[in-house]
Order: sequence, then C-alpha cells, then structure tokens
Amino acid sequence: MATGSAVPVPASHLDVARDAEAATRAANAALAAKLPFADKDDFEAARRGLIAAVPDGVVQTGGGTVLWNLGEYAFVDGELAPATVNPSLWRMARLNMANGLFKVAERVWQLRGFDISNMTVLEGDSGLILIDPLTTAEVSRAALALYRAHRPDKPVVAVIYTHSHIDHYGGVRGVVDEADVKAGKVKVIAPAGFMEAIAGENVLAGLPMSRRAQFQFGTMLPRGARGQVDAGLGKSVARGTPGLIAPTMSVEQAIETHTIDGLEIVFQLAPETEAPAEMHMFYPELGVLNMAENACPLLHNFIPLRGAVARDPRIWAKYIGDAIAMYVPRTEVMIGQHHWPTWGREAVLDRLEAQRDLYKHIHDQTLRHMNKGWRPAEIAEVVDLPPGLAERWSVRGYYGSVSHNVKAVYQRYLSWYDGNPCNLHPLPPAPAAKKFVEYMGGADAAIARARADFAKGEFRWVAQVMKEVVYAEPDNLSARALCADALEQMGYQAESATWRNAFLYGAMELRHGAFKVPARGLMSADTLAGLSTDIFFDSMAIRLDPAKAAGQAMVINWHFTDRGEKLAQTLKHCTLTHRLGEWSDAAAVSIATTRATLDQVTLGRTKLPDALASGAIRVEGDVARLAALFDMLDQPTGLMFEILTPGEGR
Repeated sequence: MATGSAVPVPASHLDVARDAEAATRAANAALAAKLPFADKDDFEAARRGLIAAVPDGVVQTGGGTVLWNLGEYAFVDGELAPATVNPSLWRMARLNMANGLFKVAERVWQLRGFDISNMTVLEGDSGLILIDPLTTAEVSRAALALYRAHRPDKPVVAVIYTHSHIDHYGGVRGVVDEADVKAGKVKVIAPAGFMEAIAGENVLAGLPMSRRAQFQFGTMLPRGARGQVDAGLGKSVARGTPGLIAPTMSVEQAIETHTIDGLEIVFQLAPETEAPAEMHMFYPELGVLNMAENACPLLHNFIPLRGAVARDPRIWAKYIGDAIAMYVPRTEVMIGQHHWPTWGREAVLDRLEAQRDLYKHIHDQTLRHMNKGWRPAEIAEVVDLPPGLAERWSVRGYYGSVSHNVKAVYQRYLSWYDGNPCNLHPLPPAPAAKKFVEYMGGADAAIARARADFAKGEFRWVAQVMKEVVYAEPDNLSARALCADALEQMGYQAESATWRNAFLYGAMELRHGAFKVPARGLMSADTLAGLSTDIFFDSMAIRLDPAKAAGQAMVINWHFTDRGEKLAQTLKHCTLTHRLGEWSDAAAVSIATTRATLDQVTLGRTKLPDALASGAIRVEGDVARLAALFDMLDQPTGLMFEILTPGEGR
C-alpha cells in the first residue's frame, strides 16, 4: 500500500499556506470581542526585573550550529493579530518573547526565553542552587553564563529537578560536572518516583511520544503567521544535547524541610499532577512560592497531545489548595518553571484559587455529564469555563484545551471505550475508510460535497470526511489537499498553541509527506544508565518479536557485577519476564557482566560478539542461546512512522 511520504504531490498542491477564510476571520474576530485585551498587567509582569536579554537571542555551538533562535519570531510584533492567528494565542506568543536574566526577589533569579522552560537560580550562602536546568546542555550552559556575567561567579552546590519532564532536567550536564556530584560537592535533588517516571514516559513509550510531539510543538513547521508562532508554555523546545545525572537525594515525605547551603526550603510533593513525580517548593526566608509546573498562567494538559498517562485534575486541584493553605499567608512572590512570576499576596491567592477551580471545574463537570450517560465527544462540546474563569487570561487554553482535557478525564475513569458496543470492535482505520468512501458514493462524490462544506466554513467536518478518503486512497491528491486546507483553517482558529501546531503540521505532512530524518537513538546514554535494572529488562521485553520467539523457551541468569544485582530472565509463550534477586539452576546460560557493558550493547556502541571476545561479557552455558535472544529483539524503527495516512501493513 502506498504511504503518505511516498506520494509525489504535484507543485499545484504544494502552494504556500492559504490565507484565512471568511469563516476563520469571523471566528477570530468574535473571540477578540469577548476578551479583555485592554488589560496589560501580564506584559508588565513578564518584563519586570529584566537585567539583560538573551545575547542576540541566539544559542549556538562552538561550530556555529544554531540551537535556539528567538530571531525566528521577530514577526510576533504588534498588538493586532494576523487573520491567520487566533488573537488570544497571538497575545501569549508576544508575552513569551520576554527573555533573559530576571531578578525576582532577593537571592532569587530566573533565566527565561532560553528554552520552553525556565531555569531558576537561588543564591545560597556559598554557591548557587539551580532549579530545572532546561532541556539541553548547550542552552543551560548559555543561560548560566548570562547569570554569571551579571552576578558573582559562585559554584553550583545543588541542582533541583521539580519534576520528571526532560525540559526540567535534560540540560544538567551544561551546569554541573558529574564528577563533582559523585564527590559530594553538588547535590542533585528530585521528588520521589522521579527515575521511575522518566522510564515510563521516555523509555517504554519514547518513540511514539517523540513522533507525536512533532505535532504538539510544531518542531518542523516554518516560523511565521501561517506556521508555528508559539508552544503555549514558551516559544519552542531547544535543540542540543540532553542528558541526565541521577538524583543523589530524593524527597520522600509529603512535606519535607531541608536547609541547602544556608537556605531553608520546604518541599511539597504533588505526585500524579502535571507529572507523575512533581513537587512544589516554598522558601520561607524569601517569601517565595515555587509551584513548579502546576500553576502556569494557562490551562495545562490532563493528557498532552504527545501522549502520557492520564493526569488527575481532582488531586491536582487538591495540591494547589494545600499550597494555598500552607504557604500563601507567608508568600510575597509566586514563581513557576514556565512563564513569569506573580507579585503580591492578594494576586498570588487570586491566581492560585483560579487555577484550583479551573482543574476542579473541568473534572467535576465531566463527571456530571458522564453520570448522565454522555460520551466523550458530547461532553467536550458542552463543557466550558464558567463566568469568573472564562474571561481570565491566566486560565485560557494555550497549552491544554477544555475539549481534550474533558476526554482525558473520561479516559481516566472509564477508559477509551464509550460504552457503545458498536465501538467495541470496529474495523481498523484503513479498511473502515474504504467502506465509508464506498458508502459515500466514491471519493469524487465525497470530495465534491466536502468542497461545498468547506466554502460554508465547516472545516471540522471536512477534515473528518477527507481523513476517510485519504485513508481509503492515500494517492488521492485532491483529498489530501482539501484535508490539508481544512486542517489549516482549524489551526488558524485554534487558541491552543498545541492544537494550532498539530493542525498545521498535519496539513504540511499531507502536502509534503512525512519528513525524512536521519536515524537516531531515542534514548540517551544518561537515561539508559539511569534506568533501574527492572525497567531496563521491561524495555527489552517490549522489543521481543513473537514470530522469532515461537516455539522457544529458556531461562537466562544475569549477574551485574557493578551493581551487585542478579536476576533470572524467562522466555516462555513468546514473552519475556524476569525476577530480580533470583538465580535459576535450570538456566540455559548464565551471564556475568556490568550494566554499563549491557548499556553499550543496547546503544549499539559495542557489538555482542566483541563484548564476548573481550571478556566484558562472561558466559557459562550455551552462548548461542544468548545470541538467539538478541536476534529475537526488534531493532529500533525509524521515528517518522505514518500518522496522516495508513502505514505499511495497516
């Protein structure tokens, strides 16, 4: 079957993006009339305390490769939004241009606009405490250099990860040397469950999440009024080299107080909120509350478009409420690891109460309709923000949306299944599409009707119908073009940056096909080394090809001499299982090695025969069984699998 990336689309279908249709202009104008654009308070807050901007707005390698470039967004200028950008999103895109080194309060500084996230600097008695060192080493190094250009050059004595998303830990090697961590000169602090959470999101489901993230962030979209303008939480995600240094200290109790380099920090765990492992912090001496990523000035995701375990907005609201009760009476400034601070106790209380009620309202109203028997798409059409919230800038859906958050709540409680048995075992998308198109009277008839609906501004329906035609006939250029046109108009209307990026990215792939990108590993050596042995063997098990394992059974003993760990791995019923701490006398082969060696084999940096020949892997028993196991494992596939069209074999 032909796939989307293989279709040579003629130049007539590859025109630059279309302009906004009349229906899009009307929708954007209607929203502009509803919101308080005269309120400029956020613009003042976003600029408050600026010491120096990101030098030239650029971060690049020594060789000149540009990894971050705010100059790409020079078009985001002026209050009046282009017709091709939702006016509310345009406002946030302008706010997210604020960048550089900012003084928040005595001993508290932030580096913003180097990445999608912020790096916070606390000045301890003798050194620096860095909170969330961005996504990659290069941008975190550049950010710290800007701080040091304007402040005393003190050593880093601690790094704190607020939660388990890569934009909050990936740049750690740009600001500290692992040797100093091992020597005890630098503490690395994280919430309980941090490493386990990284394994779940970045390892076991890392590849499909990475592909879907291209749609969420619009990474390959051109920057411009008809392309990517923002990512909601910030401009975009920085490029470069991500890494990880495992925590040396874990916050385990619900509330813990520690003194780090003379500065008292109260840690409040908030698991299963914006991340599986997350925590807030309060700095009593400074009157500063750090809400990590749980109270950004927008509506966040209950499930991001890239995918994740469904988050719990009920408990999210509870943890915000707890922070209000415990810390706000002593708070003068609230910061987060995205966007700008809020100054003044009354303003902090107002912001947090709105955030608390935002998440609880969506949760409760979804449950209310669920208990009436409504289905996800039906609930998403009727639940909206109530008066008192709807007109507030700080809860607008620039990153999440009410619509897809409603569906996340439904999934958390009732799963993907809407209860209608007709939807329990439907045909897969490609064969179902062929039948749909046949029932429509053929592709030409469907396209003709869809063009008429497009002219009426019914873009959602046009995209829905053309999706079926594209899946039925991937080579149908007219269907691809019309579907792209409809997605594009939906993107122009979207207030959510992630929705806009997804719609426009989908349009681009329909017109141009999926990008061909060089093959690369999706897991860094740091991440792999940081995995527990339990998760490591789970990641091996999900690569087992049952066709290659059919009819085979064996037990393999593993002894990792560098970690003092043993386990017995069992292949049976075309499935790999393992038990830590066990050793089987019936094993076909027993292996002694280090986890570091196995990591190198997994990354492809060392070949199994070479590791055996060098003695890095020592074997007792039938070595051919070990080689057979590795031969049963899928090799990592390319990242750019098909999404807009059916892939091979589907």
